[in-house]
Amino acid sequence: MQEVEVIHSWSAPRSLSTSLMYSFAQRDDMEVIDEPLYANFLRATGIERPYRDELLSKMESDGNKVVKDVIYGPGEKKYRFCKHIAKQRLPGLTDDLVKKGKHFILIRNPLDILPSFKKVVPPSFFELGLSSLVSIYTELCEAGNPPAIIDSAELQEDPEAALRGLCEDMDIPFQAEMLKWEAGPKSADGMWAPWWYRSVHKSTCFQAANKYPSPFPSSLYELLEQSLPFYNMLRQKARRKCSTTSRLPQPDLPVPANKKLLCWVGDEILPRDSAKVSVFDSVVQGGDSVWEGLRIYKGRIFKLEEHLDRMFDSAKALAFKNLPTREEVKEAIFKTLIRNGMFDNAHIRLSLTRGKKVTSGMSPGFNLYGCTLIVLAEWKPPVYDNTRGITLVTATTRRNSPNNLDSKIHHNNLLNNILAKIEGNNAKADDAIMLDKDGYVSETNATNIPGWLRIVYTPLVMQFLVKKGRVLTPHADYCLPGITRATVMELVEKEKFVLEERRISLSEFHTADEVWTTGTMGELSPVVEIDGRIIGAGFVGPVTKRLQNAYRDLASDLGVPIPTYQET
Repeated sequence: MQEVEVIHSWSAPRSLSTSLMYSFAQRDDMEVIDEPLYANFLRATGIERPYRDELLSKMESDGNKVVKDVIYGPGEKKYRFCKHIAKQRLPGLTDDLVKKGKHFILIRNPLDILPSFKKVVPPSFFELGLSSLVSIYTELCEAGNPPAIIDSAELQEDPEAALRGLCEDMDIPFQAEMLKWEAGPKSADGMWAPWWYRSVHKSTCFQAANKYPSPFPSSLYELLEQSLPFYNMLRQKARRKCSTTSRLPQPDLPVPANKKLLCWVGDEILPRDSAKVSVFDSVVQGGDSVWEGLRIYKGRIFKLEEHLDRMFDSAKALAFKNLPTREEVKEAIFKTLIRNGMFDNAHIRLSLTRGKKVTSGMSPGFNLYGCTLIVLAEWKPPVYDNTRGITLVTATTRRNSPNNLDSKIHHNNLLNNILAKIEGNNAKADDAIMLDKDGYVSETNATNIPGWLRIVYTPLVMQFLVKKGRVLTPHADYCLPGITRATVMELVEKEKFVLEERRISLSEFHTADEVWTTGTMGELSPVVEIDGRIIGAGFVGPVTKRLQNAYRDLASDLGVPIPTYQET
């Protein structure tokens, strides 16, 4: 007999945990134990099972004795695999259970667990035990022993890769023998096997899931709703993702602090990964939504009232009904910022959708729930390099005409802009200029350009150019009259420059002394190259710098104050 290294498997029932126990039992360095805490669970809870009396008479029911003598007792092999069902981790058990050994959590989608569950006991939230599984994950993390997490779908999709990854997590060598086992009952089976293991006894390996599952019983719908959030929370913590759920690795965020955001959706604040709208929402069904971009400076929301004016005007133009009040929108903004502790250097994407529909379709007559408000606040510095400048190219995609879709409505239907942005990306430029139907500059997709040009990013942007000391900007006939643009126009006159608003051709931008774009997201972004032409001397010009400074001073002093903010 020797001291053994214990590997703990924690799962809900019907999660392929017995198949995984059989897999580990094939190793030449491993002994396995099937649910050693089961008797303690039945004794402590009084739960009924067909085999309860027999099990209590034959298994040790003192949980702490089991932990000491059975789980961590000496053994004949180097490793011991203990299969646990999460709900059997009861209060009163020694902390050694989680502090010692190596642990992993096996998860499975409740969609796949629940239909087969009722074969032995009636399904319930308690019997499923996913909340217990989350508690065990938290307990292990707090004990400094964070568990690996594996989805049973991985074992079905690519058993060898999943097992190799799990062995790597457990710091043990993989053995090919783990991939197969003999059919039939096993000596390690618990005495409950005749009730629970009939299917797994027919297996000889991990089998691929059925391509088309059976219909899900409607009687289990509420239980599914209760259970899925716990499964999804654990699935997000898994190191590997199976291709059935995610074919791409998780990307790094531009600002890592945004990983733990709190977002307003509808009438509540939710964590980033839980902040979602219904598939029946109009923004999903047809991009039927309006939006605004807001920037936060030193405890103030710059031009908040003007942005809300434009949002409500856009909603009225689209005939939205059952809107939240202006005060309700402001309170949602304030609460979201305060909850996130965002009082400076932050940006809000404020959206108001027509709301959820009772059935899919284009007709607003299906929208009977009222509008959906979304407040997405992020830590976000200006999106462009405003000290060295950006490069632009002219897109072949033309700006929407008011004859087709009026850009004075600040709507979410941004495919026109996105197509131009794709052209900019393909050209390795920072953004793309959009022309109107007559070939004049309209704006850029992320900023407003003076003229009929549009840069493609996310926020709307208008362009300005300087020629022989005069500042020119395009009319806003084919684009949204930008709030940042209007602010800059006021600053141009305040700084005693001559301002001219007229149609501007692309060649005038090519030959300008200075060019900049404006927008909530990018503020004043200098342009140093357009379509391969160097603008001015190729660096930020004096007029641009002067207006950047004036805008920065204005933004720091103006805006609606955020309640509770105190400048330090």
